[in-house]
Amino acid sequence: MTLHAAVHLHPRLAVGPVRRRTFGSFVEHMARCVYTGIFEPDHPSADADGLRTDVLELVRELGVSSVRYPGGNFVSGYRWEDGVGPREHRPVRRDLAWHSTETNAFGLDEFMTWADAADVEPMYAVNLGTRGTQEALDVLEYANGSVGTDLADHRALNGHAEPYGIRMWCLGNEMDGPWQLGHVPARDYAVLAAETARAMRRADPDLELVACGSSHAGMPTFGAWEQAVLEAGYDAIDMLSAHVYYREEDGDQASYLASADDMDAYIDAVVATSDHVRALRGADRRIMISFDEWNVAASRGDAGKEPSGSDWPVAPRFAESTYSAQDAVVVGSLLISLLRHTDRVASASQAQLVNVLAPIRTEVGGAAWRQSIFHPFALTSRHARGQVLVTGVDSPAVENSRFGESAALYSVATWDEETGQLAVFAVNRSGADALELDMDLAAFGDADVGERAGGGGHAGFELADAVLLHEDDPHRTNSARRPDRVVPHPLQDVTLENTGGDAPASSRLTATLPPISWTMIRLQRTR
Repeated sequence: MTLHAAVHLHPRLAVGPVRRRTFGSFVEHMARCVYTGIFEPDHPSADADGLRTDVLELVRELGVSSVRYPGGNFVSGYRWEDGVGPREHRPVRRDLAWHSTETNAFGLDEFMTWADAADVEPMYAVNLGTRGTQEALDVLEYANGSVGTDLADHRALNGHAEPYGIRMWCLGNEMDGPWQLGHVPARDYAVLAAETARAMRRADPDLELVACGSSHAGMPTFGAWEQAVLEAGYDAIDMLSAHVYYREEDGDQASYLASADDMDAYIDAVVATSDHVRALRGADRRIMISFDEWNVAASRGDAGKEPSGSDWPVAPRFAESTYSAQDAVVVGSLLISLLRHTDRVASASQAQLVNVLAPIRTEVGGAAWRQSIFHPFALTSRHARGQVLVTGVDSPAVENSRFGESAALYSVATWDEETGQLAVFAVNRSGADALELDMDLAAFGDADVGERAGGGGHAGFELADAVLLHEDDPHRTNSARRPDRVVPHPLQDVTLENTGGDAPASSRLTATLPPISWTMIRLQRTR
């Protein structure tokens, strides 16, 4: 059976700009993300700083824009001072978040060296779990202060004379969660975060500050937590965090494929709560969302075992999801959700970057390779440009137990008027049926668009690229031995028809998307 769906677009109807920070990632001192992930001094590819250059190349290919560091749950027990200065003087400590031993061989200075090599913007999280405002001010002075004060001078002595200029700062992590070191009720965290934010702004009023929202929408305090944090610190913060992870539960494939419906609802709920507080305060400024942890967790594959008991290993192997083609399709749909909410989602971080729930995997002393979820992220990051368009979709529904019904076609489009590139990202969420997509592009061929394109004539389109991520076996995965089993392929069933003559040019796109598939189609404007 083939389903039929239509997409409606107009170049003048935009949600907002494509934000580069949507394509952020996350590096935490958890399992093998840092040690033997991005940092392995004995690896054959390691540079003079101990950074794996094979991983750096993949990070650049992935198109990561910003990276959140050093946690995550880890940050709530972390003393940043342990990770700076001569390595031989750095203390070895127990990490209570992940029941591991932290050597502190990699810290803030090493991370900033790595971020510069990877060409990513740093996003730094401060410890508001077991520490507080003074620690936040100290690490801010160390990172961003000009020489002439104690901590800035220490940074210079450690080989980094120029301030790092970190703009984005997270005020703790998941402080609503009982699992978090230093977990407190909403009101206590709200006051601490607000006062810390105001103190940090005394040092630098131009910082971009992210307060902890709920750890996920299923928390019993969801909504009330956000309201408390915003009421205490609306004037002092810029963004509120959101976190979510999805997996296929009990073989419920249909609900898993529709995970983006939950992300949509989650974002809408946080926006509603934020705007409620804004109305109560009579504020002009809107609080944005930092979706600084999101991903899928594979339900299959060797995830490893988290340490416990008397075992406190260094960089243990756990949470290493092996991702399938189906997982990649869901990741592609979550990126679509983030883009569709670009008016309120100002930043996002896929968690994590290497080994831990990650698009990149490594072996100790060995290979680095792309997991299936690498591909929709890399292609969306590379080609989503300009404005995110309001994307109207007429689609048949597919049934699932969690949402009842979800649209089979989930899609978004971006339009870069300057370059004339239209990019369409689409997911067929049906588990069994192919889907025929129909897109009338007449609105892009009117006289106004033609004139803005450079004057004279009417605009049409040509097909620049069409790629598909789909496998007949949706559970197929990549591995170190077979790193290219799941990769995008050319989409064969795609047709673009243009009409011209004296009337304005018109283009019509049709494509057939197989079940459980992610597709990117790029069109280039012609004159």
